Amino acid sequence: MSTTYTLDTATSRANPTPAPLKRLTIPAIRRQKGATPLVMLTAYTVRNAQLLDPHCDMLLVGDSLGQVIYGLPSTVPVTLDMMAAHGAAVVRGSYHAVVVIDMPFGSYEASPEKAFESAAWLLKQTGAAAVKLEGGTAMAPTVKFLTERGIPVMGHVGLTPQAVNILGGYGARGRTPEEAAKIVADAQAVAEAGAFALVIEGVVEPIAIEITRTVACPTIGIGASALCDGQVLVAEDMLGLFDRTARFVKRFEDLASKISGAAETYAADVRSRAFPGPDQTYAPKD
Repeated sequence: MSTTYTLDTATSRANPTPAPLKRLTIPAIRRQKGATPLVMLTAYTVRNAQLLDPHCDMLLVGDSLGQVIYGLPSTVPVTLDMMAAHGAAVVRGSYHAVVVIDMPFGSYEASPEKAFESAAWLLKQTGAAAVKLEGGTAMAPTVKFLTERGIPVMGHVGLTPQAVNILGGYGARGRTPEEAAKIVADAQAVAEAGAFALVIEGVVEPIAIEITRTVACPTIGIGASALCDGQVLVAEDMLGLFDRTARFVKRFEDLASKISGAAETYAADVRSRAFPGPDQTYAPKD
């Protein structure tokens, strides 16, 4: 779906691109299984969505916004209202990518009916195309319940950040044969329940390769394998905005030092009264 908002370009920096592109669809994403790798990045704001959208097949409004935007210690405190506000912004700022929005912790685990209520509300509030939820075999009935009622679901197995208190940290998963077998079984259950795609996070590589080989839907790796059907990263990690990142992150830019340098130059110009200059002030009319 394309945005229905029209913003005044004279008063708003967040004006959408004037030539909307045709938005990708969930069936188009499914058809990419085994084809050109899918590109997904997180986005939380209109401007980031505008900049990332032309290059991505999917934009994920991740509950990672809890840490990236709000400075929370984990994704657990994130609320439906937070996800709705940022999801709507990303939909307004994009025209090409499928927008997927995370279901926050506590909004879907109690029952399939609760999950449907939360997911339907999120899609209505944001205009996003799909939701993402974490969990394996235990969540497969919920995935089936949602997809049968018209809500596309992206699954998420392996390292599941919402379960950090159970897992005891963010280390790679699947290092024992038992855990590896469970992750593969979880992925297969969620895929068979109807997930249109599946995020595989933080697992030893052979697990990601086996899952990609055995499930019918595209797999999206993050700390998994280049042989997955696509990849996702937190955009702020990829852009080098944070000092510390996970092992699986590659920094494609160093925006932190550039932003800090620009702020340093601005502060020096203000203190020396070099800014604002004649080009930034208004002269009286003759």
